Amino acid sequence: MLEAVCNTRAMDFIPQLSEPAVRLHLLVVDADVAVRSACGEIAASLGYAVESTGDMSHARSLLRGHAADILLVNLPFGSSQGLELVSEVKLLYPDTSVIAMTASASVNAAVEAMRCGASDYLTKPFAVDELSTVLDRAAASHLTDTTTRQLRERLRLSQGLGSMIGRSAEMEKLYRILSKVAQSTHPVLILGESGTGKELVARTLHAYGPNAQKPFLPVDCGSLVPTLIESELFGYVKGAFTGANRSKDGLLVSAEGGTVFLDEIGELSLDLQAKLLRALQEKEVRPVGATHRVPIKARIVAATNRDLAVMVEKGSFRKDLFYRLNVVNLRLPSLRDRREDIPLLAAHFLDRISREHGTKFTLSDEALRTMMRHDWPGNVRELENSVERACALSSGPILHLGDLPTQLQQQGLDARRTVAAEGEQAQESCAPELKTLADLEREAILGAIRTLKGDKLQAARLLGIGKTTLYRKLKEYGIADPLREE
Repeated sequence: MLEAVCNTRAMDFIPQLSEPAVRLHLLVVDADVAVRSACGEIAASLGYAVESTGDMSHARSLLRGHAADILLVNLPFGSSQGLELVSEVKLLYPDTSVIAMTASASVNAAVEAMRCGASDYLTKPFAVDELSTVLDRAAASHLTDTTTRQLRERLRLSQGLGSMIGRSAEMEKLYRILSKVAQSTHPVLILGESGTGKELVARTLHAYGPNAQKPFLPVDCGSLVPTLIESELFGYVKGAFTGANRSKDGLLVSAEGGTVFLDEIGELSLDLQAKLLRALQEKEVRPVGATHRVPIKARIVAATNRDLAVMVEKGSFRKDLFYRLNVVNLRLPSLRDRREDIPLLAAHFLDRISREHGTKFTLSDEALRTMMRHDWPGNVRELENSVERACALSSGPILHLGDLPTQLQQQGLDARRTVAAEGEQAQESCAPELKTLADLEREAILGAIRTLKGDKLQAARLLGIGKTTLYRKLKEYGIADPLREE
């Protein structure tokens, strides 16, 4: 235990412990000189830059001069000073990781410190390897949070492809395929859940393709009635229907070598599917109300969140059109399958909103951790909406858990309760075993007799009880010879 280390040579325990890759600043706050000295010596040997003090006010002064990366603070029994320091540090220096030290009789204070923002705690007395493990955890957490914040704060040009954001393995794979497919004019079918960014991928294909200077024309097949979709795609002649005061070219003609993006292609009626298939096969269209055909030259990129293969089996999507569109298919990963991209995406949205509103918004660590845990059924679109909502409801530049949508707030609160429950379990495991007064009395009587090598009269005098009382107690215990009783 650490008390033993204080009285021997702490350095004897150090060789097997690893040194952190980055030199971090540690502040030790404990009125016990021996414990403070031992913690500082051990931490210094592990590569930390260490400062220490036994005074809370001095600790505040040191923090003002140079905010610590890690704070190791004792919580004195019966005093609220330690908890007050923890709360102040997390408010003024949110980047600082806090470790609370507490005596076994005051584990409740450690649990309360974790509610105030401490990331970990140690129960005295503790061993050297316990201190090393807790410091390693705090260092890893601090470096992770620091890296994440730096990532959020700067939007690098290399964060994705074109307007696409993400550096996960799934996105890197998608970028490699996109860079190849973009150079051709083959039809492409983009598959993925709602909100994964299918239109953005289609625009990227167009922007990196050989006809990037030509038009990019999107059509939402799920929001227009069939007659409107037909006239949008194929065009119409004057007088074809009420309100057709002039002829108009369809998008397949207007593209002039550009890209026509058919979003939610799975919503097309079978009749329109047949007309689209004929247009793609013959490379010409017949405008609504016309008797003549017009040649077309356009790259077709289609997208859907539905399973077209299943629709083909059920007869709700034409097999020949499916094969015509599915020359190359791109399947977009869901956001829950590339969680490491969430900080980058959030930073991108925050940067845009900050420029629009003139306020530099940033996410608190707890808010970002909650967002990283969320499954995002609405994917990137849901993330963007959540960030915009948080900025709209926030009372300051830092977006906290309470600014996020209700579902994310609940997940964050559940995570807090889990931490608190773990702390309470630790408290129960650390609580000393209590004995009854009768047990303590029995141990005292038997211990005195054994110490005096069986002299009951002397034992009675030492304990301040009569000889008759001592014999009566031994009879109650059923012990004739205490020296032989184990």
